[in-house]
Amino acid sequence: MAAQNLAHVSVSITTLDPELARVMEPRTSIPQARLRAIQELSRAGVPTKVMVSPVIPGLNDSEIPAVLAAAAEAGAVSASYILLRLPQTVEPVFLGWLERTQPERQARILSRIRQCRDGQLSDAQFGDRMRGKGEIAEQIERIFSVFAKKHGLAQPLPELNCELFVHPVASDGQQRLF
Repeated sequence: MAAQNLAHVSVSITTLDPELARVMEPRTSIPQARLRAIQELSRAGVPTKVMVSPVIPGLNDSEIPAVLAAAAEAGAVSASYILLRLPQTVEPVFLGWLERTQPERQARILSRIRQCRDGQLSDAQFGDRMRGKGEIAEQIERIFSVFAKKHGLAQPLPELNCELFVHPVASDGQQRLF
């Protein structure tokens, strides 16, 4: 599929620290396993993107350069990031997690998130919700941009070839609405 430009893969890496990864994303693949997946996919010719996500100001934002370097070394060809989002029911879950796992860093992390969200913990505004705004958000954007360029990850994945796609025909003859 990749040879015909029909597929590419995005892999998220939040941190390279296995201990922090275990706390942030329990029961998921460790960072080294994710890097191995990028490496194997790249060796097989599958264009691969690393997503540094979520970026939590004051917790893992300082790792952006190292994550991008490791992903590029593993063979990633593109990169993106998303600033932590805390919509509705996610916010209390995150706050509880932060209190349990990062009590000594909690105040700093919450302060930095608020600095990226006009004093709030969340912003649903399209265009701002994935990146934030303000000085901290701009610093994260600059660091990401500089290191993505440095490691050759500042381009999008190749455009997918959709010419071979055929809409499935329902066996009952029902026509599609869209």
